[in-house]
Amino acid sequence: MSVIEIKVPPMGESITEVTLSKWLKKDGDLVKMDEPICEFESDKATLELPAEAAGKLTRMAAEGADLTIGAIVANIDTSATVPQSSAPIISATAPSAPVEKAAAKEPQKNEPEPIASPAASKILREQNIDPASVQGTGKDGRITKTDALATKTTNPPPVALPEPTAIPDKTHLPFERNERREKMSRMRKTISRRLVSAKNQTAMLTTFNEIDMTEVMALRAKYQDAFVAKYGIKLGFMSLFAKACSKVLLEMPAVNAFVDDEELIYHDYVDISIAISTPNGLVVPPVKNVESLKFHEIEFKIKELADKARAGKLTLEEMSGGTFTITNGGIFGSMMSTPILNEPQSGILGMHAIIERPVAIQGEIKIRPMMYVALSYDHRVIDGSTSVTFLVKVKKLLEDPVSMLMDL
Repeated sequence: MSVIEIKVPPMGESITEVTLSKWLKKDGDLVKMDEPICEFESDKATLELPAEAAGKLTRMAAEGADLTIGAIVANIDTSATVPQSSAPIISATAPSAPVEKAAAKEPQKNEPEPIASPAASKILREQNIDPASVQGTGKDGRITKTDALATKTTNPPPVALPEPTAIPDKTHLPFERNERREKMSRMRKTISRRLVSAKNQTAMLTTFNEIDMTEVMALRAKYQDAFVAKYGIKLGFMSLFAKACSKVLLEMPAVNAFVDDEELIYHDYVDISIAISTPNGLVVPPVKNVESLKFHEIEFKIKELADKARAGKLTLEEMSGGTFTITNGGIFGSMMSTPILNEPQSGILGMHAIIERPVAIQGEIKIRPMMYVALSYDHRVIDGSTSVTFLVKVKKLLEDPVSMLMDL
């Protein structure tokens, strides 16, 4: 009897503990190698744990348990393997012709199934891609992560529509005073800790401005159909704001910097973290090198990150980094707010609802679609004049988007 201990793997320098959020296999199930057996919820994301060998699974931890890195999660008895159908025994005196005919009818039974690495298996499973359809370039035909990503790019999965939110079937009784106590999720605890830290550890201030969205909305209305026809995705406000911010951030590196002990770290690139609301809380995965991406590339990346975030499938790599953050409370109807910094970053831009308001334009009162924008910033890094100038520059680019497209 050979038993392998399955332990909580290292998940990054800052992660020392995880929560076993869900078992994917029952106690006593026969599992295959690299088959996911459970899900972990870390401070940053939800991760699947694959089986390190094939055999019989014995659970050693309960759902909801907090486990340290290296703790034993389960045991796998490799002597108890998945039963295989025995091959028919062919007599030496039997004629060879029928055997050849049978082999010709079912050649696929003699072909070994393609072997994929754990990372490649996860990508193929998420995209509903049959491993048999992927040509592996690794040793002995093994399917690598690069092979899986290439297949994913060539065969993008169909876009799934969000399921309608179920309404709890509960009638509130008059004068009812029930209470319930629920354990905070690890992500919610992390969010709470980071928000308090941002308020206590930074000299945070917020400055406001407003943007006339007339030209941006006219641009989208004029080119939306052609944009969708060419790229297969809509041109949203977020890519326009991200592109405008990236241009100004390169011009004003202080807003794109942050404090590290007694030093300032400046970046010659722009990784913009996009705030995404999920059932488990707010996450801010970054879109990297926004300054080098085209509008449709930004839209596709935001959609990919949002879909993964809401499905709980963001990786630690996808959650790491970011030099500046954009959050859009306007999608929920917010008219004005003061966003909290996403440490260690020094700036976060808050977008809000577009509301038609009367404004004075060249001595005349006109109704225009207006949006309030807010920039919260760390005063240790960014001066007040710098923050105001940053918002004014972003405002000018969005009120004249053609100048942004022409890189003026």
